[in-house]
Amino acid sequence: MSEERNNVSPEKTEQELNEQRKIRRDKLEQLRADGRDPFLQEKWDVSHYSADIRDNFEELEEKDVSIAGRIMAKRVMGKVSFIDIQDRQGRIQSFVARDNITPEEYKIFKTYDIGDIVGIKGAVFRTKTGEVSVRAAEIVLLSKSIQVLPEKFHGLTDTDMRYRQRYVDLIMNEDVREVFRKRAVIIKGIRKFLDDRGYLEVETPILTVIAGGANARPFETHHNTLDLDMKLRISNELYLKRLIVGGLDRVYELGRMFRNEGMDTRHNPEFTNIELYEAYADYNDMMELTENLVASLCQELYGTMELQFQGKTFDLTPPWDRISMEEGILRWLGEDFSQVKTDEEAQAIAKKHHLEDAEKMTRGKIIAELFEEFCEDKLDGPIFVTGHPVEISPLAKRNPEDPRITNRFEAYINKWEIANAFSELNDPIDQYNRFKAQQEQLEAGDDEAHPMDMDYVNALEVGLPPTGGLGIGVDRLIILLTNQPSIRDILLFPTMKPLEKTELSKKTGKLNGGAKDSSVSKAKEIDFSNVKIEPLFEEFVDFETFAKSDFRAVKVKECEAVAKSKKLLKFVLDDGSGADRVILSGIHEYYEPEELVGKTCIAVTNLPPRKMMGIDSCGMLISAVHEVDGREGLNLLMVDDSIPAGAKLY
Repeated sequence: MSEERNNVSPEKTEQELNEQRKIRRDKLEQLRADGRDPFLQEKWDVSHYSADIRDNFEELEEKDVSIAGRIMAKRVMGKVSFIDIQDRQGRIQSFVARDNITPEEYKIFKTYDIGDIVGIKGAVFRTKTGEVSVRAAEIVLLSKSIQVLPEKFHGLTDTDMRYRQRYVDLIMNEDVREVFRKRAVIIKGIRKFLDDRGYLEVETPILTVIAGGANARPFETHHNTLDLDMKLRISNELYLKRLIVGGLDRVYELGRMFRNEGMDTRHNPEFTNIELYEAYADYNDMMELTENLVASLCQELYGTMELQFQGKTFDLTPPWDRISMEEGILRWLGEDFSQVKTDEEAQAIAKKHHLEDAEKMTRGKIIAELFEEFCEDKLDGPIFVTGHPVEISPLAKRNPEDPRITNRFEAYINKWEIANAFSELNDPIDQYNRFKAQQEQLEAGDDEAHPMDMDYVNALEVGLPPTGGLGIGVDRLIILLTNQPSIRDILLFPTMKPLEKTELSKKTGKLNGGAKDSSVSKAKEIDFSNVKIEPLFEEFVDFETFAKSDFRAVKVKECEAVAKSKKLLKFVLDDGSGADRVILSGIHEYYEPEELVGKTCIAVTNLPPRKMMGIDSCGMLISAVHEVDGREGLNLLMVDDSIPAGAKLY
């Protein structure tokens, strides 16, 4: 018996892969010459799928079925063979015998490769080993696979290429297919939950003139016919509340939002979000809806309200805990803001805790910043955070007992914000004044401040009833409910930086036997004529002092943007010690996190920990700095990946 494994293994050279690919092309040409071009096949009537056949074996035994799928394994034993067919439900074995399909057809069948797509008709039976199979009476090649699949025991080891070639990832990994089946169940479950409660699903514009409803940087484009600058929506909130004004008392929209911001394990430039609004409800009603929705989704997926995520257990059974921002700051920082009345008093506390630009902040802004920096990492949850200052909540209704805060909450699980809701501001005068303050911030250079929207103010003047509103980050919720490490693992096609031509050729060749690019890449020409370099130090440092610095090669395991910081990236590094090392570096202006995962860098590892944005940074990554036309340029020092983590530099 011979078992075919003509797929990519780590040991295969690029030349071997190209040879296999050429052989497959030659087979295709021979099929075409014989009048058997598989690409002329338009249809195959499928009567059953793999799991259906196994689950209903008793009633299907010795009955004819018609199946189709991709060949994932092939075992040839002379006059008989076994192949494993993968369809949308999984895999099933087919028994192919020369005497059942004619010697000529069997000869052609033996030329089929792993990855080819076939249609099979035959009777269901059980082999001597007890495996449910289909005895092929007819087998037809429906599509020829020219590329070579990864070796099944190793799969796709290149994480980057798993995302870039998701189609290969889905073929090779049942766990990946299961994640996206669960995603579909979650999306469907959200819709059913709201539909059953009388909410109406609606659609609002994606292209807008004013990117409102949130504080975020939009993507911009231009409409040629109207000669009009437009933006992709960052939120659909203001449109949905216009519908409440119009008398649609319960509405929701589940769809894509777009924010021109950083990328990390929890953020993608385009993401799925749901916004819903209910007239005559408040933020307390939204709390109840949130906890019941999330709990019901977990129950539907797993039959329990206990969520398992990355080794942690979260009890999602309602009701969830509640805590205000001021309560959190008192509990975890020891500062009692109930006794702080003025901005000046708050600024003194902020300076004590090393907040940047503390002297420019109001009391409310300082509360928000302190909570984010010192309290958010304590919110394992599930928990609702309330008491948001009005300064950071331009669309929320003020609390009547304390007008400095709003009737708003954020829901947290695993220290992640998954939902944001409030009793909606419906006072048009107050709304105008808040927009005006935000517009001033926008004009002063804050590109994430909320722009003025006079039509929305006009809608409020028409009259918005008391309304509760809720937004849920669906992708982040799906990460939790499917127990995945990154947002890229729950998006079929996450946003990726394009590969350079030569790098693409190298990676795809390594993955699936793609032909080597015949073109010769030229080294990028760099003009150094206007580059300024810092002068060399004239003062000598003795060897003993220098030798105290411990320079090590480190591997970037994770990299993400630090919330509320435009400069900082948080690195989780393998330094060879067996324990993860966290280093923060202010290089976000020059690199996106996704670019750096997997790279080998150089770090100073024996510096004392330094707290940055509430996170201990244990060391320093080495970069090369220069100046071009009065602007600082920076290159993170990256070395050959063959250097092991922990290697010491001398």
